Amino acid sequence: MTDLWQLTFAQIGRSNGGGISPWMWLIPVVIVVLIILVKALRVLKEYERGVVLRLGRFHMTKGPGLRLIIPWIDKMTKMPVRIVTMDVPSQEVITKDNVSVKVNAVVYFKVVDPERAFLEVEEYLQATQQIAQTTLRSILGQAELDELLSNRDELNMELQTVVDKLTDPWGIKVTTVEVKDVELTEELKRAMAKQAEAERERRAKVIHAEGEFEASKKLSEAAGVMSTEPMALQLRYLQTLTEISVEKNSTIIFPLPMDIVKPLLGLLEKQTEDN
Repeated sequence: MTDLWQLTFAQIGRSNGGGISPWMWLIPVVIVVLIILVKALRVLKEYERGVVLRLGRFHMTKGPGLRLIIPWIDKMTKMPVRIVTMDVPSQEVITKDNVSVKVNAVVYFKVVDPERAFLEVEEYLQATQQIAQTTLRSILGQAELDELLSNRDELNMELQTVVDKLTDPWGIKVTTVEVKDVELTEELKRAMAKQAEAERERRAKVIHAEGEFEASKKLSEAAGVMSTEPMALQLRYLQTLTEISVEKNSTIIFPLPMDIVKPLLGLLEKQTEDN
């Protein structure tokens, strides 16, 4: 750089007849000032915070806007404070009832203390992901498969509480942990399908038995009414004849009530005794 400036000044001096104008000496000063300004000025966006180290020691945390630091003495690292969406890779989990499944999840978190997130952990993104993976295997391994499939909300709340507690010393707030997908093996899917089919058949049989039981109760009540009210039996007989007449059958057998048959039977018995 010095040789370049000397060559430039020599050319300027030759063009000016061997003399250098006094204001030309300001050019290096202006260049140095511009370099210092470039090194000293930093622009932080609204969702960023700047952690400043001065001579290797923590100095302060700067907010958004145009910020000034001391070049070569201060070092500022930008820390985003927006909510981060992180996918947890699929983990193989053995549930409490010894069923092997693959589970993946998503974690929502944000940096609430840039100073601790920068100083307490080397890579807070990677560290949070590793914590989420180990917690996912640990918590879901304590639940049975039915709980994993049906009680997602409770498991998600427990995962969020545990992960947030572990990342709190790093200045990180975990807002949500959601189990995205539970991947089952083909053998397990077939077994669950058979179990569901057997359960549906059991429920159908129970419902059918309950219906028969209710019908028998109603029939018993109807028989009691008919036994005390002979006209009810006659009305039922006429209704039956009406229903039979609707069908286009070639032969119809009419049942006779016992009230009509009994007198005839009595006459037959009397004639038999006389003979």
